[in-house]
Amino acid sequence: MRLMMFRTIRVAAVALSTMMAVPMLAPTAQARSAPDSFADLAQRLLPGVVNISSSTTLPARTAQGPDIPQFPPGSPFEQFFKDFMDRNHPGGQGGQPAQPRRAQSLGSGFIIDPSGIVVTNNHVIEGADEITVILQDNTTLKATLLGRDERADLAVLKVNYDKPLPSVAFGNSDQSRVGDWVLAIGNPFGLGGTVTAGIVSARGRNIDSGPYDNFIQTDAAINKGNSGGPLFNMDGEVIGINTAIYSPSGGSIGIGFSIPSNMAKTVVDQLRQYGHARRGWLGVRIQQVTPDIAESLGLKDASGAMVAGVNDGGPADKAQIKNGDIILSFNGQPVKEMRSLPLIVAQTEIGKEVPLVVWRDGKQVTLQATVGELPEEQKVATAAAPEKPAPVQPLEVSGLGLKLAPITPDARDKYQIGADQKGVLITNVESGTPAGDRGLKAGDVIVEVQQEAVSAPADVIDKVEQVRKSSRKSVLMLVQTSDGLHWIPLSLVPDAARKPG
Repeated sequence: MRLMMFRTIRVAAVALSTMMAVPMLAPTAQARSAPDSFADLAQRLLPGVVNISSSTTLPARTAQGPDIPQFPPGSPFEQFFKDFMDRNHPGGQGGQPAQPRRAQSLGSGFIIDPSGIVVTNNHVIEGADEITVILQDNTTLKATLLGRDERADLAVLKVNYDKPLPSVAFGNSDQSRVGDWVLAIGNPFGLGGTVTAGIVSARGRNIDSGPYDNFIQTDAAINKGNSGGPLFNMDGEVIGINTAIYSPSGGSIGIGFSIPSNMAKTVVDQLRQYGHARRGWLGVRIQQVTPDIAESLGLKDASGAMVAGVNDGGPADKAQIKNGDIILSFNGQPVKEMRSLPLIVAQTEIGKEVPLVVWRDGKQVTLQATVGELPEEQKVATAAAPEKPAPVQPLEVSGLGLKLAPITPDARDKYQIGADQKGVLITNVESGTPAGDRGLKAGDVIVEVQQEAVSAPADVIDKVEQVRKSSRKSVLMLVQTSDGLHWIPLSLVPDAARKPG
């Protein structure tokens, strides 16, 4: 399956279970009937939707013809092929300078201000050196770029005209419900203003396009060229910006995705004012809370976002958030899963002091954090790939498949471990064991066990035995791997009990 933006999406197959008889449920709400026609609404909205053409100059390339076949010296075919190549591929095998080429992209957009402010997708105009906006009456206007944001895939353009332009308004996407009627208007396949109707199929969709995925899904037909066009509710308000589709061929199969207007409004306002988006920032690295992690920490449900690193001097550091904390809520909004936290923080006002609740040492703790601004670029240090085990005398952790050793100067050289890295070195991992199943390997460093720092192999062994005596099913370790810090639960259940058979 492909996205309209040419991003590949993996779709899992779903097996159909045997249907079972269920009691008929009485309706509790009266659904709005379908309109007899969308014509009046479409006629009112079409003038506010525009077509966007962007062009890019591609660098000149050397025109390269096919090679002349090799013949014996003096063969009459040698001169024949040389003359043929000179006639049909001027410049010969060495080629000749080609003229720069122009690449063109077509998309959609909509006017949100009569002064000529146009909203579209960033991928519609990305890399363009010339942007043209075409109104419904085929008036062509040159556009300038006010600002764009790759993370949200939004861009704001400005066109100048001698009179006020027809515009449309943003609505409240939070009020849209699954099953509501919607209209999509855009420029599919460069055909010009086209109207399609459908319903809101789902909300809060994550299509793995970025950290702020929260798409509205619709079955209104959306095709290549609809990108950047509006999704309207029945009040004629923009509740989404059409951005992507699932498709095996590039055409609509009834699964389209729109950026919710409540997210887009904030970004658009910032692009108009600053030329770039300003997002809230907490300064933590997080990972998903799995059932094993929740069980090892005494947390009832596998929810929240687990802190796997804190940026020095960042908002989280100043709020005394610690490695191993599980963030359960932020600014009064529950954090049900890891991916919801970046979106909540990003939409929070910069400089605002907000409460957050974390799970720490078996209980909830409330902290106060002042939201910072997300830096434009985040530099992440990565460790080098581990080499062969260091020549030290390892100690084995019973039942986990681990052999451990202290971090010596030789080990730091062997594994390129930083001078300030603390913890216990893993020198060997046995396959088919809890450690092997979790992907641990020689060269990884155990930093904490059950949220307590360790500095020697004996520390790890002692803490593992303490957890075993408490009858927990897994022990939680903070491990520095080649990919960064990760909280990893290791099963303490005997191997025979872990494997079915």
